[in-house]
Amino acid sequence: MRIIGGSHAGLRLQPPTSLPVRPTTDMAKEALFNVLQHRIDFDGIDVLDLCAGTGNVTFEIASRGAARVTAVDIHFKCIQYINATARKLELAAVKGIRADVLKFIASCKDQFDFIFVDPPYEMPQLPDVPRRIFDGGLLKPGGWLILEHATTRKIPVYAGLVETRKYGYSSFSFYQYEPNGSQ
Repeated sequence: MRIIGGSHAGLRLQPPTSLPVRPTTDMAKEALFNVLQHRIDFDGIDVLDLCAGTGNVTFEIASRGAARVTAVDIHFKCIQYINATARKLELAAVKGIRADVLKFIASCKDQFDFIFVDPPYEMPQLPDVPRRIFDGGLLKPGGWLILEHATTRKIPVYAGLVETRKYGYSSFSFYQYEPNGSQ
């Protein structure tokens, strides 16, 4: 796992192998950020990384200059690793929070410019996550939501869906929140 862009580009991260995660592969992450670099200026934005796992995407975004990156995961050891690594790398923008992601979405009062969600592919509520985020008002106008999911998993088409890109077994569905749209 490596950071591919920004102030920490090239840095390899070595999370404990005991973490209960399926990290986004470097190939898929590089492809994702090649798309995002033409859509989002990460400098100074507020970001939410749901089901953050190892913090792979959290650290990538923080390295690219985000003002605030909130990383949420239900596993204590994942959050412990994210917070310890953020301190070690002096990435003050990163804050790890241990929480059930669905409960966090329902109770969060903050809004974000960019939300990345990489839930377990077998999570029963995965297809409903975009609707929950839009209904909860978690995105700022013009904000982006990226949902990573198994390519074989059917995700309902919600207003705001811009496209879905497939990278082998993994796919990324891109949503943009427009307040005058019918999310």
